[in-house]
Amino acid sequence: MIKHSIVGNAMQMLITELSPSDEVYGESGKFLWKTSNVDMDTRFGSQKHEGKSFLDKAIGTAIDVGKRSLAGEGVAFVHFSPRNGDGKVSFAQMIPGEIIAMELDGSKEMFVQSDGLLAAESTIDFNIALTKKLGAGAFGGQGFILERFSDKGTLFIGSCGNFMELNPADYGGTIHVDTGCLVAFEDSIDYDIEFIGGLDKKGLKNIVFGGEGIFFAKLSGNGKVWIQSMNVYSLSKTLFKYSGQSSAEDRTDLGGLLGNLG
Repeated sequence: MIKHSIVGNAMQMLITELSPSDEVYGESGKFLWKTSNVDMDTRFGSQKHEGKSFLDKAIGTAIDVGKRSLAGEGVAFVHFSPRNGDGKVSFAQMIPGEIIAMELDGSKEMFVQSDGLLAAESTIDFNIALTKKLGAGAFGGQGFILERFSDKGTLFIGSCGNFMELNPADYGGTIHVDTGCLVAFEDSIDYDIEFIGGLDKKGLKNIVFGGEGIFFAKLSGNGKVWIQSMNVYSLSKTLFKYSGQSSAEDRTDLGGLLGNLG
């Protein structure tokens, strides 16, 4: 278990407090700050390849790089470990949102959507998993690949906006989620996609004018599901929409009118 604190509100930051025996890894680009006694090591392969022959290590490293690339992560993870006493390392997301810590005890695996990882204890194994059903990957809005975390340790994931924890068993066994708002779920949950509407008048209106795409993420079973309050793709479209508008201090009544017309 990694001692840590999560600070901030709308744009949270993670501060891990590492003892000499601790090590964490994070996605490249999400490091914020550290104490000077913390060593930083960028690795393409995992420590499980240590002690193997050069060829086996090279093949294992290439596989690890391929897994991270398929999952939408960088080709390398950055590992942090303290030297000469305790140390601190901080991480932050690239988008506004919350951070949560999960303690894995080895009895369950955690599935996380692409780019959901912030940091993890080095004892946590990173892998990838294909979605069980072709439709979920082809049309689910997140691709075929999920990040899979297992073994024992502390896992930190981030959201776009606020987190909400749900259990489909509390709502009749199945819930529908916007495909861009699903963040993570336990391995006891079955993940699929479901068509928003049929080819009747109501269904076509939902698809064309509902603004929610063509499919829901369908999650069934008894286990934890984490969703986020903002869809990062919708957020990027909204920011792009307003990126060309003049700022408030530059906008006169006429300027604002002309800006809106443009």
